[in-house]
Amino acid sequence: MPLPLLLPLPPPAAAAPALRPRARIEARDDGRWHGRGRGRRLVRARAAGEAGLAPSRTQMIMDKISGGEQVGGAGGAYSYKALKRLDQIWSSICEAQADSEVPEVVTRAQGPLVDYDFGDGSEIFDVLVCGGTLGIFIATALSYKGVRVGIIERNIIKGREQEWNISRKELMEIVEVGILSEEEIEQIISSDFNPNRCGFESKGEIWVENILNIGISPAKLVEIMKERFVSSGGAIFEGKSLASISVHDDLAVLNLSDGDSLPCRLVIDAMGNFSPIVRQIRSGRKPDGVCLVVGTCARGFDRNTTSDIIFSSSSIKRAGNSGVQLFWEAFPAGSGPTDRTTYMFTYVDPQFGGPKLEELLETFWNLMPIYQDVVLENLEIRRVIFGIFPTYRDSPLPAAFDRVLQVGDASGIQSPVSFGGFGSLTRHLGRLSTGIYEAVSGDLLDARSLQLLNPYMPNLSASWLFQRAMSARPQIDISPTFINDLLFANFDSMQVTSVIYEIYNYFRTFFNLMSYFTQWPETWGFSTSAISPGCNTI
Repeated sequence: MPLPLLLPLPPPAAAAPALRPRARIEARDDGRWHGRGRGRRLVRARAAGEAGLAPSRTQMIMDKISGGEQVGGAGGAYSYKALKRLDQIWSSICEAQADSEVPEVVTRAQGPLVDYDFGDGSEIFDVLVCGGTLGIFIATALSYKGVRVGIIERNIIKGREQEWNISRKELMEIVEVGILSEEEIEQIISSDFNPNRCGFESKGEIWVENILNIGISPAKLVEIMKERFVSSGGAIFEGKSLASISVHDDLAVLNLSDGDSLPCRLVIDAMGNFSPIVRQIRSGRKPDGVCLVVGTCARGFDRNTTSDIIFSSSSIKRAGNSGVQLFWEAFPAGSGPTDRTTYMFTYVDPQFGGPKLEELLETFWNLMPIYQDVVLENLEIRRVIFGIFPTYRDSPLPAAFDRVLQVGDASGIQSPVSFGGFGSLTRHLGRLSTGIYEAVSGDLLDARSLQLLNPYMPNLSASWLFQRAMSARPQIDISPTFINDLLFANFDSMQVTSVIYEIYNYFRTFFNLMSYFTQWPETWGFSTSAISPGCNTI
């Protein structure tokens, strides 16, 4: 990395005392200035002059690369302006007060809808999905079942450039729903790799296979879904934003920001973590935890055949003014043989003084070359990635209104330790599409009935404990290596459990085959009651 240029200090003003010789002015690792005493104040004053603050390394890198077309959904924006906007949102979350006013998006009107002019040629939809980037999947699945569905999307329905990483098993969930073929799966896969590494600060490595080992093109997949949805009779309203929803006994009316209105029997909220409806339901309260993610897709990696699912290369580090435990994920990208996507993420509490995304990126530029054993200047940075993923203990979110249901990240159904999004949606796509179809067909659209589609899930509570264990807690006096020690012990135990599970499956299969061929002679003394052929998990 080139050495920073040292700025000459201005001569002392006549009215000000001379700078003491022992005042020091130094360049930090992140390229900014710091010092002691009056020297520090003078440098700050100079930096804050008419010319403004010098751009950060993040801004300089992002200004040099093409931001690409901005699309909806998490990770759909790449520009420096988008980064600053998201940092402002993050700051507002940290500074929010419990009694702050929350806009009322959904209102309940007593009685049926009367004296309403739908206009010429308008229709009543069975379902209207708000948010099209991931909502297109549930919308297409419902449309294939004969439900009249419309999608409202404030941008255009288009997948982002950055790949989604998923396992083939999770991808097959879409095939089983019937809205994608196995041949089309091969068309959207842009990278396929194994094995995958887990590791924690030189304590040892655990290698697994077939976990997040496929990269798919969101642009291709979403385009296929979009064409399929329209061809099955679905309607798309792009460039339209939701303003409010009026829920009546028989219908819900969506009022759009351009003055249009659309009636339907059920509203599906697929607007993600920052849905205004979810904000109203949760009364604007802060999330219990947040996963902050930054990263890049870059070209120039010679060793690029395996992935890291979770890897920690150090104990607690400073990012901005906070101590954080940093983790890495890295995957080969399908855009080229030396292209690699690298994520750095951390779990934090939403409180004043927490690290900003730009501060995390400044740390990323310092640590990523060490982690990946590369020289930053030798890489061609193609995209800079960033995101905020809030989590709540009381998840999934039960339906709070008649005729309104949250799905995907808006429902809180994603694991608190993951980034959510596409993977969490596919795992529930079959169950949700069937349940919603039955609710619409039976007119079971009151809040109490809809709550059955987002039931309590104990595995999410267990995942929440994992997130807390992976978060640096400055108010607790523990060793800086404690988190890595704990996680390695857990992963090592899970590896042993996995081996035991494989042995168990082997003997279960053997016993089932023997049962089939021999009908278990009583003289053997075996009993099938202890081994259930339908048991697939521990």
